[in-house]
Amino acid sequence: MTGLRPEHAGDGKPRCGAQKRQGAPGETCTFVAGWGTDHVGTGRCRLHGGNTRNQRTAARAEKADQEARRLLAQLDVQPVDDPFAALSRLAGQVLAWQEAISRIVNDLGDRVRYEGASGAEQLRAEIALYERAMDRTGSVLGMIAKLNIEDRMARVTERQADALVSALEAALAAAGVTGTQADDARKAAARHLRAV
Repeated sequence: MTGLRPEHAGDGKPRCGAQKRQGAPGETCTFVAGWGTDHVGTGRCRLHGGNTRNQRTAARAEKADQEARRLLAQLDVQPVDDPFAALSRLAGQVLAWQEAISRIVNDLGDRVRYEGASGAEQLRAEIALYERAMDRTGSVLGMIAKLNIEDRMARVTERQADALVSALEAALAAAGVTGTQADDARKAAARHLRAV
């Protein structure tokens, strides 16, 4: 077992945080999270049940969650203003989360199960996270399919294009542009909108 006592850990390290049995009311353990266990940095310390099966499972799930969040933070997810596009953005995040968990599961190789303290075979916490990510992905994509978001977004885009054409017409009229010049300006705007 490895781990440092808090006086050797340095500032900023996560702490066990378990309620102390002795000491002032509300006083919590200041040992490094996971001290004296095989999951140093997450979960409870050895003195507060960190080596129990449940605590080890919880610590593995927490580590997998932290790693997935780290990977997700590296992905370039752009915000949108349109409410229909916001749901599409959510779908992108859900898919990115699933991909992040997928990478962690792939790194496990054939180590998807382990022997618990009682000797029984256990499924790793990362697998449960991946299954939940798949369920969420299916739910969001199913919602998008039911709402026919793609067609609605196309209609929003058409309305935006109509508004731009109306604005162009008003600008041409206000500037006194008529005849061939106005036709050329409309054609140029149409070409540009099609290209976009």
